[in-house]
Amino acid sequence: MEQYSRIFGFSRLAFMFVCLISFIHSNLVVQGANLEDDSINNVQCNTDLTSFIPFPYSDLPNMVCKPLWNSYLLRYSQSKDHEITVVLSTIYTSGWVGIGFSRDGKMLNSSCMVGWINSEGHGKIKQFYVKGFKPSEIKGDEGELPLTNVPPYVALQGATIYLAFQLKYNTTLKTQPILLAFSTKNPHHHHLTVHDDKTTIYFDFSSGKTDSSVDISSSILKDKRTHGTLALLAWGLFLPIGAIIARYLKHKERLWYYLHVGFQLIGFLLGVAAVVIGLSLDKKLHAFIPAHKGIGIFVFVLTILQVFAFITRPSTDSKYRGYWNLYLLET
Repeated sequence: MEQYSRIFGFSRLAFMFVCLISFIHSNLVVQGANLEDDSINNVQCNTDLTSFIPFPYSDLPNMVCKPLWNSYLLRYSQSKDHEITVVLSTIYTSGWVGIGFSRDGKMLNSSCMVGWINSEGHGKIKQFYVKGFKPSEIKGDEGELPLTNVPPYVALQGATIYLAFQLKYNTTLKTQPILLAFSTKNPHHHHLTVHDDKTTIYFDFSSGKTDSSVDISSSILKDKRTHGTLALLAWGLFLPIGAIIARYLKHKERLWYYLHVGFQLIGFLLGVAAVVIGLSLDKKLHAFIPAHKGIGIFVFVLTILQVFAFITRPSTDSKYRGYWNLYLLET
């Protein structure tokens, strides 16, 4: 019994150690990224736009400059007659960059301004209307944004792309759900390629602040980290260790079985939690990532079959015992 207690005590310590390391690593990465982004944002906000962006985008009275997400920086100026001049900038290598205005924070039925640099090196910018999640359902030169007669403009300065456009509203624009998205692949025949990542931020244009009470970007980031950590612990640590124990420690009589069941059970519960958070993320993001979702469901189904195998475990003298062992890869 003392040996059993030591082994299970060690497994609990190992589990806590892995969780602690994952938590510390995630926080260090995020803090480091935030410090780097703050430095970049300060430099970008002080950039002189007059040399590469035409008036009125290069001369914004009472300009507000705010970091939004990753390297996305929002410059804007709102006049007394409710005219908003917007300049969005971010790091750019290829593909397209977009900012969308949504009614409810969701991608569906949103209107977006998207900019990119084509293969000839010319900047392109146009409005798109999201009627569905397929590329064919994202319509170019359509949308509900109240654009003024000032032509939108896109420029590439060094490694930064700038999207500039002007909107005219009937009243002061206050808290507005903003969608930010990008893809590393250029639009094909002016049809947008699927985005690589996106987020939703509720921004108050009257105060220049992010509405923390409804801002879901930090919540989504936290859910992504939790989803990835739980999946890594489940299918990258506990379930593989359980399988290894079943294969290589069978000479330890019944000890191997209890260890195997313990690790498999913990891995299964962590996997269930990862799937639940993943489904919640899917609803929040409205992302079209069939490969990731399909692989996740497939792996989870295999895990459930493993649990069913434990429930239906035959006795040692059963004629089906050999098939059961073969199924679990324990022979």
